[in-house]
Amino acid sequence: MSYGTATHASGPAGASCRPAIRPGWSPATIGLMVLGFIVFWPLGLAMLAYILWGDRLPNLARDAREQWNASPFGQGLSSGRGFSDVRPTGNAAFDDYRARELKRLEEERARIDEMRAEFDAFLQELRRARDQEEFDRFMADRGRGPAQAPQA
Repeated sequence: MSYGTATHASGPAGASCRPAIRPGWSPATIGLMVLGFIVFWPLGLAMLAYILWGDRLPNLARDAREQWNASPFGQGLSSGRGFSDVRPTGNAAFDDYRARELKRLEEERARIDEMRAEFDAFLQELRRARDQEEFDRFMADRGRGPAQAPQA
């Protein structure tokens, strides 16, 4: 448990800074919690959680990041290699099944991407046709002049 506010660490470039308000029961954290409850109750609740568990946040974030990077999903997304470079499990039947399913998913993804591109082209053509229609209407109205009223 810590009391009071922290000061910024002064040191070489790249040194980490401590938060201005440390987690723990101090007059500043209690005041912020009460103020949070007065202004908007979720803010007060968040401050209470920070007071109780704030000292664990850096470790939780680091542990979660390490777990994500160690998982197959985190490795695939962080290295940008996708699904095609998956390590074998040692079970030949499962590895064959996984390879077939991943190939099927990649083909489905390519088919969906192609459909998306076709739809985008269709929407672009619709916008072009609408713009052309509005431009033609503008040119027709412009040619009438102010003396003629537009007919509905």
